[in-house]
Amino acid sequence: MRKVILIIALVLVSNTFFAQSVFDKFDNQDDITTVIVNKKMFQMLSKVEAKDKQAQQYLTLIKKLDNLKVFVTASDKKSDEMKATADKYIKTAGLEELMKITEKGKSVKIFVKSGATESQVKELLMFIEGSGKEESVLMSLTGNFDLDELSALTDKMKLPGGEELKKASKK
Repeated sequence: MRKVILIIALVLVSNTFFAQSVFDKFDNQDDITTVIVNKKMFQMLSKVEAKDKQAQQYLTLIKKLDNLKVFVTASDKKSDEMKATADKYIKTAGLEELMKITEKGKSVKIFVKSGATESQVKELLMFIEGSGKEESVLMSLTGNFDLDELSALTDKMKLPGGEELKKASKK
């Protein structure tokens, strides 16, 4: 019985480890700009005193986040690699397509893993496939948050893909 429990625990830990590190291979690569914010940073930010209602909403959202990873590249080769990794992850992680936008030479796809309610999100994955002069962006966000709250965060942090997330939250 102990062996069965140990095996189950190892499988769960390895799956969690894989899910957290699948995009880490893009960190510290030439031609890829990386922004990674971990739970500890979100905890530190959430302790800041809010001076107005908008800042309070922002801090409320931050408390709900675990991890944010953003990878940006203008390299077609790195973009193709990011797209292949994202596509593989989407299939194995059980993410659902929230929306897809194609305009002005770029394709935007947003996927989510739902939380306890219909508006709650445990994980959000966004891939913006640029072409020509447009950069490609891969963003992974985990926590337990509402999609409408997220557009406020992307505005405050000036993250790539913020406009696309605003469109998703309105739908």
